[in-house]
Amino acid sequence: MSIPQSGGGPIESHEQLAEYIASGCKPKDDWRIGTEHEKFGYCKDTLNPLPYDGPRSIRAVLEGLRDRHGWQEVSERGHIIGLTKDGANVSLEPGGALELSGAPLETIHQTCDEVNEHLREVKDIADEIGVGFIGLGAAPIWTHDQMPLMPKGRYKLMDAYMDKVGTTGKQMMRRTCTVQVNLDYASEADMVQKLRVALALSPVATALFANSPFFEGKPAGVKSKRMQIWETLDASRTGMLPFVFEEGFGFERWVQYALDVPMYFVYRDGRYIDALGMSFRDFMAGKLPALPGEIPTLSDWADHLTTAFPDARVKKYIEMRGADGGPWRRLCALPGLWVGLMYDQGALDAAWDLAKDWDAETREALRLAATREGLQARVNGIDMHDLARQVVEIADAGLRARARPGAGGLVPDETHFLNALKESVESGKTPADELLEHYHGDWNGDLTRIYAQYSY
Repeated sequence: MSIPQSGGGPIESHEQLAEYIASGCKPKDDWRIGTEHEKFGYCKDTLNPLPYDGPRSIRAVLEGLRDRHGWQEVSERGHIIGLTKDGANVSLEPGGALELSGAPLETIHQTCDEVNEHLREVKDIADEIGVGFIGLGAAPIWTHDQMPLMPKGRYKLMDAYMDKVGTTGKQMMRRTCTVQVNLDYASEADMVQKLRVALALSPVATALFANSPFFEGKPAGVKSKRMQIWETLDASRTGMLPFVFEEGFGFERWVQYALDVPMYFVYRDGRYIDALGMSFRDFMAGKLPALPGEIPTLSDWADHLTTAFPDARVKKYIEMRGADGGPWRRLCALPGLWVGLMYDQGALDAAWDLAKDWDAETREALRLAATREGLQARVNGIDMHDLARQVVEIADAGLRARARPGAGGLVPDETHFLNALKESVESGKTPADELLEHYHGDWNGDLTRIYAQYSY
């Protein structure tokens, strides 16, 4: 989850809210790729999740990265809770999962190199202290009580609030991991088209990257337990957002949506102030109960935008959020998929042609079916496997048209990052299907074997 924002003076007019989002518009030559991924850490001998403190802990990993690999410490109230270096940051999820939020980079070659370097550094520290890391969409065995809550003020507030607005918020916080990609837009119209494609085709990403078929030690009955958890988290800030597909949608309509999302907190002087359930509209009027008489700054608005959790969201860029965390190849495949669809206009138009006639009910049904059945999902005559094949083909064409070479020019484009997805389309199997085959086959129901075979 996001680190606190900084900078930006008081908000003196409503227009500044949309202007803040519009300031993300960039010419195509300046579009970048930001890849984020989370992974679970565990003690190799016990297979238990990492505590925050101790010789084998999240703190020890962060300090090792700081001391050995040149990262700068981010602390909160005396606790190291993150790191920064070269435009990237490492942060903690509420249950201790480690997240890399990558720097904005020009090519998938670069972002994949960044992922590879990060995982190498993490493994360097982890091997020395007897720790492992694994990429999955949900913790396969651990219970809620086994998962420590990290010492971040934001998480303490959220944890107390989750049971008031849904039934699975604490599961999301402690026991899920994702891979995401952040992409730019050129204009309001470009943002609208990209966000519509991102939301409508998010179920395809959910199906292709499904990698959480287990929960609390047994099959969960779904391909993506992570996405099922999101279904009942908090209806006021999650979902597929039908209004995005309505006539007239743009920056201002996103502002109105975000203003209706209840607040979590206000960040002041290094601490989080409880604003749970309060209204940013009241804050704009100087009537926020948590800070009476005070009006928000642009950094408060930036923080608030990070507390909406739909399947794709807008900040100063668009963030695609529908995929489970996974193995290294899938961490590079996700930007491959979305860059291929989004950063070539022909591909973007072709992707929108696939989805433009779907109604809100069809989009939501695809979302639910992808979560449960992966590539085997069928909705209103739409075959997910066939849809995924078309989407991957469009992404492949988009990457070919983009023609960004790598390896000093030896690799002509970025299409090879889609190979893992092409294999899934060819076989009809996602990572979740492969895990279930192992569980019912050579693992003989012993889920602990997932750690040895699937860790980084």
